Amino acid sequence: MKVGGGVFYGAPRATSFLLGLRRHTTLRTFSCSSFPDHIGFIKEVAATQPPKHLSHLLRMLKTKGESIVSPRAKKGLFPLAIPLARNSSDAVIALLRWPTAPPGMEMPVVEVRKHGVWLLAKTVDQYINRILVEEDADISSEGNADLFHAAADAGDNLYEKGDYAKSQILDLDVYLLKKVGLFPDVLERKVMLHLQKGDHVSALVTGEFYTKKKHFPGFARPFAFNAEVMLKIGRKLEAKDAARGALKSPWWTLGCRYQDVAQIAKWEDEQIEYIKEKMTEEGRQEDLNKGKEPSQIALDEAAFLLDLASVEGTWDEAAEQIAECYKQAGLHDVARFIQYRD
Repeated sequence: MKVGGGVFYGAPRATSFLLGLRRHTTLRTFSCSSFPDHIGFIKEVAATQPPKHLSHLLRMLKTKGESIVSPRAKKGLFPLAIPLARNSSDAVIALLRWPTAPPGMEMPVVEVRKHGVWLLAKTVDQYINRILVEEDADISSEGNADLFHAAADAGDNLYEKGDYAKSQILDLDVYLLKKVGLFPDVLERKVMLHLQKGDHVSALVTGEFYTKKKHFPGFARPFAFNAEVMLKIGRKLEAKDAARGALKSPWWTLGCRYQDVAQIAKWEDEQIEYIKEKMTEEGRQEDLNKGKEPSQIALDEAAFLLDLASVEGTWDEAAEQIAECYKQAGLHDVARFIQYRD
């Protein structure tokens, strides 16, 4: 598996290779009795294994007041997302169906945004764990018991009520990082707190830790954020390098607009033009002449199309073409999933 230098889970992108949707998408809401729809959809349409505790997470989201939505309501959404719920900010929480994931790897939980996705948790269990900890730490919450009840046995195996208080760790973010796992928003908050205190060294150290490939493989967000931090403290050359590194990963995982990162990278339309050239007949022939397999060229093109669609958030317009590329690469299940419309 290469990230930023070749292939991630079989889906290559650009130079190498994961809020504003309300204007595009109308999502139907469902009751708890509809949860089997998500399980069936993941098995039959997404052609992958549903997370063991997905039903528990859906019950928890409903208990939190979020609207459960049909997994079939994919119109206007990022094409590799499986919708789960709409939260209080009107953003869609979903599972990310990587085109080809290693055996046994769970789908991460993401928030779907106009230009791509934001990683919420690497697994459903990790997200459940985080929700329970945050609820337990919120002494003002009245729905505490209901949420733990919704988590049922999944919650019992992940977190015991009262553990946060017993830990005597006063900082919730510190507890999450030590006891639950790594989360992009938590790490970014730590960096920003260091900057607010004028502690640039700690900010840079935490930012560098954030970008370690083993933490969030396939996601460009750590590198894009690090570029922003470098720029804030006046390290323009390092910021440019970090931004260019971010653009070697899928643009739909930047966590912001492509243009914002390209501006730090001091690139205008060079990368977009490069991608478009690679998708011409001349570009394909050049790859064939270099010995690249036709299936790999098709995977490259699918990744290029996802990148281009992320620039403006034009997912539906690109879906058929992306699906055709996956067909040519032999990933017919992925193609059918992308083409599915309710």
